[in-house]
Amino acid sequence: MAHTQEGPVALSIRAKITEALAPTTLDIKNESHLHAHHEPMRGNTNPETHFKIMVVSESFTGKTLMQRHRILHGLLEHELQTGLHALVLKTKTPAEMEKETVQ
Repeated sequence: MAHTQEGPVALSIRAKITEALAPTTLDIKNESHLHAHHEPMRGNTNPETHFKIMVVSESFTGKTLMQRHRILHGLLEHELQTGLHALVLKTKTPAEMEKETVQ
């Protein structure tokens, strides 16, 4: 599926996560506009600095929350070094999502 409204950083995030984790769900929201007024962002013209990402993948089975987040930070190391400022991550397995949905 094409994500035509996504910028280059979001597209890179999507490609790297999709290739590495084969997610059943991948939701990427650019929340940079919500943080533009923060002091560290003053003068920054990059429209892709803050993202909220939900990843559901079998690859997370048996991994702790910290391990899951480290995987994503490792995948996105280049982006984090070149302008990506913050990530809000939700990482689940398909079984965890199913259990969450039932409750």
